[in-house]
Amino acid sequence: MISLEDFKKVDIVVGKILSAEKIPDTDKLLKLSVDLGPSFAKASEDEEVHDIRQIVSGISLYFPDCDILIGKKCMFVANLEPRIIRGIESQGMILAVSTDNDLFSLLEPDDEIPVGARAK
Repeated sequence: MISLEDFKKVDIVVGKILSAEKIPDTDKLLKLSVDLGPSFAKASEDEEVHDIRQIVSGISLYFPDCDILIGKKCMFVANLEPRIIRGIESQGMILAVSTDNDLFSLLEPDDEIPVGARAK
């Protein structure tokens, strides 16, 4: 069990997948480029900068054509410590559910929920 305060530390945010590619010589890994919405940093007063992250995920078996992921809005954990996976830095985690009998689903918000919205 974790406390509510511990759970509140997890930054769960809506992100939009900009690109997806299979990582060579692996069965499960995809490299995703994800827009997590407006960044706290600003290029100028008039220009909004987005937080673009590279995320490595073991979901390739469920998406033989990974191009189907491009443009999808999904839920991501944005405040995980970066981790090197097969020589590639992963800067977050996509959220999904699966079952023992191979059912799988990404966690996807309704269409009207904007990129950058935080789970509460």
